[in-house]
Amino acid sequence: MRDTTTTERILRTALATAATTSADTILDNGHLERDLGIDSLALAELVTILEQRLHVTIPDEETGRLQTVADVRSLLARLTPSSGTDPTPVSLKRIDPKQRGFLIVNSHPTGSAATVTRMWEQIPARPDGTSPVVLLLGHSAGYGLATLLTGLRQHGIRGVGVAYEAPETERRTASAGWYRTAAAARLAHENGNDFMFVNTDAFSDKGKDEVLDLVETRFGKVDYLIYSLAAPRRTDPATGTVHHSVIKPLGQPYEAPALDFSDNTPQVTSVRLEAATDDERLATEQVMGGADWQLWIEALADRALLADGFTTAALTYIGSELTAPIYRQGTIGAAKEHLERTAGDLTTGVLAGRGRAFTVVAGAAVTQASSAIPSIALYTTFLRTVLGDDFRTTTQQAQDLWDQLTGTAPLLTDGEDRIRLDGWELNPHVQNQVRELWSDPHNGLARSMAGADWFMGQIRELYGWGVEGVDYDQPAETTVAWPQP
Repeated sequence: MRDTTTTERILRTALATAATTSADTILDNGHLERDLGIDSLALAELVTILEQRLHVTIPDEETGRLQTVADVRSLLARLTPSSGTDPTPVSLKRIDPKQRGFLIVNSHPTGSAATVTRMWEQIPARPDGTSPVVLLLGHSAGYGLATLLTGLRQHGIRGVGVAYEAPETERRTASAGWYRTAAAARLAHENGNDFMFVNTDAFSDKGKDEVLDLVETRFGKVDYLIYSLAAPRRTDPATGTVHHSVIKPLGQPYEAPALDFSDNTPQVTSVRLEAATDDERLATEQVMGGADWQLWIEALADRALLADGFTTAALTYIGSELTAPIYRQGTIGAAKEHLERTAGDLTTGVLAGRGRAFTVVAGAAVTQASSAIPSIALYTTFLRTVLGDDFRTTTQQAQDLWDQLTGTAPLLTDGEDRIRLDGWELNPHVQNQVRELWSDPHNGLARSMAGADWFMGQIRELYGWGVEGVDYDQPAETTVAWPQP
């Protein structure tokens, strides 16, 4: 039996390119098959080096099956890719949520995938026989995800979804949006949809070129562009300036009740924010307004990728008078007004005579973005308490949106030509009841504990935690490949 040093040298040589080389090449490299045999020491070293080199954990039951070189070859074939493809190694881990209040910094892959499957199953399958080409910017969460799944299941959409999600690292799981995208891609494939997913910075010129190259090559002209991007900052591709959005009131400070979960027990606190400066307002408009939306439409037009009757829609929100000082009358509201002006500019400008642009006013929802806005959590808790199961989900609202965009139902627009999906939220009777709870927030929360628990449950589910039917005591596969075109 050879010594450990010799075995390690042989195996390290053989596995030096394990991340990029096929399993057959690994086995052939350095005459590994001849030198390895079925030496138990070598097999043990192989397991150790595989785990170090490929950043995987090989379960004991897999290790126990390594009795021959054929077994090693089989394991390597599953742990390493064929040349030119992404690795899909076995990486089963038991993970726990890292959470403080509304802040959760890791995600659960099985739970994230389960939320997508549940959303899919809640959408009635009624394909309408069409298969429009759709470019969906911001497909991995919130209304973007709901719009994607509804379009796939009910309208047979083809096209490309774009998101900017974080892969797995040695310290953290991949983002929940990464895992949701993989689950959505699987459902799209099973449903027979030709839909691709690109992970890139949609604000950049490089990202736009990457996406539009794929669109042009695979799909041709685009029927719909849905803009549902949400990000804390944006780099202007023309100037290189990095703009950071802020959540602040305009004109005067903002002070209001808010919901706090820092001790995992809901309680009412007070929040005070100073008024934004003009520079902060303008920066927020550059991140959350219509500047990037317009660049996408112009890029499609420049490439002659606008189909006849092209329609584009950007998601926005108005909300209640209760949250208006920090939302609609604050920096975010200024950005949303910019977005709405952009819709008019697009319709009368680059789209004149060949398309139309709308903003879509959705109703309240629990999203990663909305949970960061002071007072929105408390307001949404009270709204859920009043509405109960009549609180409309993102998928229900997405169904309404697609029906209006495709002509299945008439367009419901307001005096500013915005498509309205929020009538259920702003119903005067509903708002009167929410206003009553808001007038005495401590007592209101005491009457709304079920709503608060629901809200926190929704936050956790955004990251794949607390999902019914998922066994969190079992190891989960954390290394999931991004779906390839």
